[in-house]
Amino acid sequence: MDLQLSGKTVIVTASSKGLGKAAALEFAKEGAHVLISSRNEQELKKTSEEIVSQSGNDNVVYEVCDVTDPTQIKRLVEKAVTWNGSVDVLINNAGGPPAGTFDDFDDEEWNQAFELNLLSFIRTIREVLPSMRKQQEGRIINIASSSIKQSLDNLILSNTFRAGVVGLSKSLSQELAPDNILINTVGPGRIATDRVAQLDEKRAGAYGISVEEVREQAEENIPLGRYGDPEEFAKTLVFLASGQNTYLTGQSLVIDGGLVKAL
Repeated sequence: MDLQLSGKTVIVTASSKGLGKAAALEFAKEGAHVLISSRNEQELKKTSEEIVSQSGNDNVVYEVCDVTDPTQIKRLVEKAVTWNGSVDVLINNAGGPPAGTFDDFDDEEWNQAFELNLLSFIRTIREVLPSMRKQQEGRIINIASSSIKQSLDNLILSNTFRAGVVGLSKSLSQELAPDNILINTVGPGRIATDRVAQLDEKRAGAYGISVEEVREQAEENIPLGRYGDPEEFAKTLVFLASGQNTYLTGQSLVIDGGLVKAL
């Protein structure tokens, strides 16, 4: 299947590692022009070189961008347009907020989570829309969490603002449809990333068990019996962002090996 991504401009935020990096690699394999970003220039340089090497695609560049800074977001999008003429695909991604319960966080921490996990998505979408509207086509994928379908214990910040991303995406799917801009939200379950490893370590410490035991317990609740691979997650994103997806918008999809039991 030709995904019609060759030569298209793709921005992937928070992509020096984890799910963002996996997504960037899959887009590069499809021949897209991929702009990756994160706060760490050294990591970005290393990641861009790895993606070029693994994909055989030289059209991979990077821009340092803290997604809580609107000025840096604007500069990121301007670089994409200057580089390749437009923005065809935006993959909105950001690191997860701290784990904890309601009593653990004050107003400053709530505001930080809001800026990182919801407002950053709003700002980046705002910046790419002029390019997408001009060409009357675009794809936006917001990476959230499986908590968009079922809340997760000890992750109240994530539960709150990931739900906000779903509301944003659903509303925008109505507003942007006349411009042929499709927007969807994708929630990863237990995908083997550094973020999940950190959460496993915290849970192990809280319960006085090993990280291996935490993982075994988690896998017992996953019908497919294992953590997902970032590449598996990324392949779904690539399809949703491709020219082959022409009718799916405003949806929230969980990629979790069957873990979430909510309908």
